[in-house]
Amino acid sequence: MLKQAKAFIFDLNGTMVNDMPYHIGAWHQQLTALGSELSIEEVKHQCYGKNDELLERVFPGKFSMQEKLSIGANKEAMYRVEFKPHLVLIDGLALFIKNAFEQKIKMGIGSAAILANIDFVIDNTAIRDYFEAIVSADDVAISKPHPETFLKCAELLGVAPADCIVFEDTPKGVLCAQKAGMKTIVIKGLHQESEFADFDNILFFIEDYTHLSL
Repeated sequence: MLKQAKAFIFDLNGTMVNDMPYHIGAWHQQLTALGSELSIEEVKHQCYGKNDELLERVFPGKFSMQEKLSIGANKEAMYRVEFKPHLVLIDGLALFIKNAFEQKIKMGIGSAAILANIDFVIDNTAIRDYFEAIVSADDVAISKPHPETFLKCAELLGVAPADCIVFEDTPKGVLCAQKAGMKTIVIKGLHQESEFADFDNILFFIEDYTHLSL
């Protein structure tokens, strides 16, 4: 099944690296300092889309775009400092993408992360050369769950959406893939399988990439 795909598109956070607790923690600190009373669990459910979109959901109309960009930059800097000592790929991913590359399956990254964070991960894990396309929050008008991220990635790879398999870890990401007309493999992390019950585009769930074979 996987070998028949013409392209793999990977989300980044929680899909290639287990960094979501660090994003959530950094956001919780930032939002609390700004006056939010959201719990860690509530912040977890806000962690999707662009930084300015998240801030607008939590503090509608409170900040200018420039202020939102500044707050988001501070949060991302905090995340990179906290996560760097723990930065490793999810188990089995390095071998999986190496095998896919050798079998000439095209690969891209389609993430709601800013480009600086994508660079931070792929350069510190030395995997940049495997990916022909990278679409970040900086490259789209509307972030996930709008399908633009994955559709643009498929376009850059030169592959039809139906011939792509997306690797994701969140319901919002799976919804994005569904809207783009793509099947998904879900990496189980912070979300339970029951949270994905409404989707019909999921091939299967995995804990990590250790036993995933082409």
